[in-house]
Amino acid sequence: MAAEPLLATSVFDRLLKDRIIWLGSEVRDENANEICAKILLLAAEDSEKDIYLYINSPGGSITAGMAIYDTMQFVPNDIVTVGIGMAASMGQLLLTAGTKGKRYITPNARVLLHQPHGGFGGTSSDIQTQAQLITSMKNRLAEITAAQTGKSVEQINADGDRDRWFTADEALEYGFVDHIRDSATDVVGGGGTDQDSK
Repeated sequence: MAAEPLLATSVFDRLLKDRIIWLGSEVRDENANEICAKILLLAAEDSEKDIYLYINSPGGSITAGMAIYDTMQFVPNDIVTVGIGMAASMGQLLLTAGTKGKRYITPNARVLLHQPHGGFGGTSSDIQTQAQLITSMKNRLAEITAAQTGKSVEQINADGDRDRWFTADEALEYGFVDHIRDSATDVVGGGGTDQDSK
């Protein structure tokens, strides 16, 4: 049993050598900090080579996801995003935030667009403050997605009012991604596996 965490760590470390970062779970503070650090490390090692972010995520924390998003925008590198399995909620935002022209999805992956969720508690003043915060976050997420897809903020809000799932073809048509690919060799630079082909 002790070998499994070591194996998992060694696999992700090996992927990092090929400039591949894997988000394969819910977005939380812990993995967001690690992903941000990896993006910064790869940018410091080479500010011109692409960084590959593979996403199979059900979503998660807005603030943790925004830390990843801001780091993606902060570095000079192109960020190639690849959606595998699902890119839901915050996963959708991160998939769509890749460098335009370099956002990919596999044929059987799905994308979920919806409003942010939150549970409120406390005094009526606390609840009012929390409601204002989540409304502000909803508006900011819609602005980002609109800018990345070419849709209006109003359309993003209307389409995301309830859970809306997109097939790979629908995600491409909507503007979440630029390409549908079924092989890493069809991703620019070999999906991080062949940096010399750039």
